[in-house]
Amino acid sequence: MTTGFSRRKMLASLVSGASTLLLAGCDRVTQSESFGTVLRNTEKLTMAGQRLLLDRQSLAPEYSVADLSPVFRANGTQAPDSEEYNRLLENDFADWRLQVDGLVQQPLSLSLAQLKSLPSRTQITRHDCVEGWSAIGQWQGAPLGRILDLARLKPGARYVVLHCADELEVTFDGSGRYYESIDLLDAYHPQTILAYAMNGKDLPVAHGAPLRLRVERQLGYKQAKYLMRIEVVSSFDTLWGGRGGYWEDRGYEWYAGI
Repeated sequence: MTTGFSRRKMLASLVSGASTLLLAGCDRVTQSESFGTVLRNTEKLTMAGQRLLLDRQSLAPEYSVADLSPVFRANGTQAPDSEEYNRLLENDFADWRLQVDGLVQQPLSLSLAQLKSLPSRTQITRHDCVEGWSAIGQWQGAPLGRILDLARLKPGARYVVLHCADELEVTFDGSGRYYESIDLLDAYHPQTILAYAMNGKDLPVAHGAPLRLRVERQLGYKQAKYLMRIEVVSSFDTLWGGRGGYWEDRGYEWYAGI
């Protein structure tokens, strides 16, 4: 017999699957304004459906060490092509700092050692890429919610913007630099972590060293790599294309729930 919880999960999966099919392999199509409108309407359906049908704290499936994928594909940028990042890498990220600012009462500048000293979470989860492939990996890192609590959010805070070191397009205004964002509901989810380790070792460069986001209930392009700065904002109005992310500015969904 199908339980109420199973039915909710099934319905959420169907809603999410429909939006994923719309995205797969559609870089050229998503540039059209009409199709972009369809995607944004589908996004609203996905987000509303998932948050209505699933508990806010419900967890993405977790696996055992035996389930780890023998090969976990490194997608997107393999290593940022910037002097700053290469300088940090040469010194094993000893001089790297995560800046936390925006609508916070206590701006932070955290070293990798400081992040590793915080209470951590380890989870084995499946990474689902919009291109159609999946892999299971183990991640360890500091809960993002813990970082936000240390920074003490100001009234009006709604979104967490993750600024990255990798630049996919060289542009005069910086809009080619990778960035992502999530709302506070996902930021405080127990499985949303700033990961500094993968499969029991320091995070490899190809997978986002020294720090990347893991927001396990969303697709792979939301898992921002090469984190440099966290900015807390009330809206996306001042962020390049105004849609909350590098790919979102180019037609992808902002909420990529699975």
